Amino acid sequence: MNGSHQHSLKQLNRNERKMSRLSRRITDTAAKSYGMCDQAAAFAAQSDLIHLELGRPHYDTPQHIKDAAIRALQDGEVHYSDMRGHAALREALARKLASGNAIHVDPDQIVITNGLTQASFIAFMALLNEGDEVIVLDPYYPQHIGKIEIAGGRVVTVPVDAGAGFAIRADWIERSITARTRAIVLVNPANPTGRVYTQGELEGLAEVAIRHDLVVISDEVYECITYDQTKHISIASLPRMAERTVSMFAFTKAYAMDGWRLGYAVASKEIIEGMSKIFTSEVTHVNTFIQYGALAALKGPFEPIQAMIDADQRNRDLMVRQLNRMPHVTCEMPQGSIYAFPNISRTGYSSQQLAEQILASVHVAVEAGSFYGAAGEGHLRLCFGAQSYEVTEEAMDRLSRFFAALPVARRD
Repeated sequence: MNGSHQHSLKQLNRNERKMSRLSRRITDTAAKSYGMCDQAAAFAAQSDLIHLELGRPHYDTPQHIKDAAIRALQDGEVHYSDMRGHAALREALARKLASGNAIHVDPDQIVITNGLTQASFIAFMALLNEGDEVIVLDPYYPQHIGKIEIAGGRVVTVPVDAGAGFAIRADWIERSITARTRAIVLVNPANPTGRVYTQGELEGLAEVAIRHDLVVISDEVYECITYDQTKHISIASLPRMAERTVSMFAFTKAYAMDGWRLGYAVASKEIIEGMSKIFTSEVTHVNTFIQYGALAALKGPFEPIQAMIDADQRNRDLMVRQLNRMPHVTCEMPQGSIYAFPNISRTGYSSQQLAEQILASVHVAVEAGSFYGAAGEGHLRLCFGAQSYEVTEEAMDRLSRFFAALPVARRD
């Protein structure tokens, strides 16, 4: 073998080693990011670090829910269960959906999932073909973006109307529809803005979906967490929408069960059959004994749940009041969810710059608005459900000092 041939073989081997063994659904989609949570990890050794960037309830799961799961475990509920979820749980959810959401379905139209995260993943996998477009309202919840792309879809962002309190503009959505549009993603109550959409806004979106034969994938994880008599409405309850909506819920936030990873999806029998094909191929079914905890959550008592929501509202009021006293900061009152979304555009800094400076200087982790899309720029997202009132108060004191000392950036 001559030298030049040996060189060619070595070069070929080097090129082969550079080729990724991963599929294009991994290499050709956006990298996974946890935003400021990743940067906050570098400050973990700081004993005074305050986390406001994560949407994690700081409360413990109510004791009656934990007791039910422990009892089921001790009673031997440790084997395979119904693939779509425990029958008694799905029956209880069907009653809850009818009374609380005006969604009337059979238990067989419900599948119990590993959190709402998995519910949305199997919905996109079941509904999207390669190249299908999905409209996402901007600012958006970033987790949905990666799932759409992995399923082969293309994300099309449409801003909400920030000047009208982050309102849905159906005409803006309709202008973005093409022959490839397949679905619209709705998060209501909204993360990160804290909006709870009105019946008029939802009816406008529904009319567009019906007119163009689109599916609405509705993330309603914060359905129970609303304030000041604000009413949450499930879009599937509107006329002609049940057949074209995948409604997704979870026990994560209202019941402080984020680590339990329990959610559920509701849709037409055709769509649920398709989603179940993905779900059962992936995990068979959700952990058996923890489903008894979810059943106990639905049965009550509900006083511990209301106490947590009341505490969230107290934290919300404190946070928004303090933010509006800070120089160059304004913040609308969230109607739902556990997030404040203050406008910091008057400082002259980007949201990412400010989030990093806040973390470095006063050891409070907040999220940059740009993490939630282009329309999120000029804002920060702060979770008022992540800490006790006292710790939230300390965080606001630190932010007050930070903004009081912050020089306004020059804009050339």
